[in-house]
Amino acid sequence: MAQRTAEIIETLKAKRLRVTPQRFAVYANLLDRTDHPTAEQILTDLNQDGPISSQATIYNSLQALRQVGLVREVLLGEGVCRYDANVDPHHHFRCRCCGAIEDIPWQQLQNIDISQVRAGLQVDGYEVTVHGVCEDCQ
Repeated sequence: MAQRTAEIIETLKAKRLRVTPQRFAVYANLLDRTDHPTAEQILTDLNQDGPISSQATIYNSLQALRQVGLVREVLLGEGVCRYDANVDPHHHFRCRCCGAIEDIPWQQLQNIDISQVRAGLQVDGYEVTVHGVCEDCQ
C-alpha cells in the first residue's frame, strides 16, 4: 500500500501536477477501476465514507489528469463522459443490456483499414466500440 501510494505521488509529480488529496484520490480510484466511471460515480465512490470532495473538484482533477495524459475521456455515444486510467491504445465492448464497458486490447482489432476514409479527412487515430451482450446478461 505504501509503495503504491509513493508510486502515485511520483507519477503525479513527474507530470508536474501538484499532489492534492483530492487529485490523488481521483487518480487512485481510477487506477483501481476498469468500469470507466463517470465523474459522478467517482464522486459517489470517494464520498461514501464521508465528504472529501465536491463535484467541481472532481471535474477539475479529472481535467488536470487528462491534460497531462494520465487519464482519458471515453465517449461511448450516450452523451456521458466516462474516464479511464488505461491510456494505452485500446477499444471497448459495451453491453447493450446492462451498459457494462470492457477494454478490448488494441491488437485484437488491428485489421481495420483506415485508408478507406474519405479523401480530405486527416485521421489522427481511431477507437472502436463493439456493442453486444455480456456473459452476465446472456
